[in-house]
Amino acid sequence: MSKNLNTEIKRFKMLRQEFDMTQQAFAEVLGIKNSTADIERGKTRISGEVVAALLEHFGINPLWLFGKSEQKHLRPETKSVLPKTVTLNSSGNENIVLVNIKASAGYPHNLQDPEWYETLPAFDLPLPEYRNASYRGFQVEGNSMYPVLHSGEWVIARAEEKLSDIKPGRIYVVVLADTIVVKKIAVAGEKIRLISINPEYPAIETHPGEIREIWQVVSKISGQLDLPQDNLGAWADEIRSELKEIREKLS
Repeated sequence: MSKNLNTEIKRFKMLRQEFDMTQQAFAEVLGIKNSTADIERGKTRISGEVVAALLEHFGINPLWLFGKSEQKHLRPETKSVLPKTVTLNSSGNENIVLVNIKASAGYPHNLQDPEWYETLPAFDLPLPEYRNASYRGFQVEGNSMYPVLHSGEWVIARAEEKLSDIKPGRIYVVVLADTIVVKKIAVAGEKIRLISINPEYPAIETHPGEIREIWQVVSKISGQLDLPQDNLGAWADEIRSELKEIREKLS
């Protein structure tokens, strides 16, 4: 039976298996009622809406799906990851919206909802380095980027336009289809690895179609004052020396 199936159906089923998704789960992502069983049996054609969903969510090249190209994914740089919505203050300048840990759970699902963004706190920084680009504040959750970033701290990040703008060694806020992570990014062909600084956390593998927005971290706001451990001994010696001088003057 499978030998008689069209190329697009065979490749459609192959994609689902590669993503390790059930027929029901794959159908939900692609907006298909019930499951993908009828498509995989060749009883239902693959609609234009499904083709568009494969492109949007997974970066699948429609020409590859129908056997007209060997390029499975569209190149990462062809897909814009700029923010879909921005907010302005009373002066017409773009606000820096703050996304706390609680709000981050709903962020990927409200990317194009201006009313949702208006429920979040926002501020404006009148500094030249925060002009001529979109910035957003995200609260860090967890210790995957420790010791550079601590859980509960805030990062201010600048929107990137495309994956090809990614720079090695930089830290990014990456908005995926269902979550937000703060990681370093390594792009290797069609694979994208999201890397933690803390070695106890494994890298996350994803692909361009799953990435909605990318923000490069440019600064952080912290409630902690971490003193460099290497200098503590020297400071202690200086304090002891100064106390000794004070005692000698008083004696």
